[in-house]
Amino acid sequence: MKKVSVCFTLNGDSVTAEVPVTWSLLKTLREYFELTGAKEGCGVGECGCCTVIVDGDAVNSCLYPIPEIEGRSVVTVEGIAGKEGTLHPLQKAFLENNAVQCGFCTSGMIMSAKALLDKNPDPAEEDIRTSLSGNFCRCTGYVQIIEAVRRVAKGNT
Repeated sequence: MKKVSVCFTLNGDSVTAEVPVTWSLLKTLREYFELTGAKEGCGVGECGCCTVIVDGDAVNSCLYPIPEIEGRSVVTVEGIAGKEGTLHPLQKAFLENNAVQCGFCTSGMIMSAKALLDKNPDPAEEDIRTSLSGNFCRCTGYVQIIEAVRRVAKGNT
């Protein structure tokens, strides 16, 4: 199988990966870099479990062809915690607000929320709902998730 070599920034570090040209960003993150926070839920960009941030925008990594990542900046849920292991305020708020049940959707929810808050640190509830609209949760009913994001936006973490 034909391989491609891509160079990009991953969680603040310059990296190079040589992977099959048919791989997605998600497959590369999980299988080449062993970063398993982003999950494959549907594989067709409908559920948001694979959400990561590319150049400041939340994207479905299952749909992102690996050759297109060349020169870009990628942030995963593993990359938002402090180097010393301290949780990002969103991660902490999700735990404290019981916005995590099975946890399968959590990393995608957090990354979509982070992309929003990076661009709009004081979003209205409708902005939060819109930014999370591509992420599906089957457990929490969304109330706790929205409250966790609002808590971080208000600086109450």
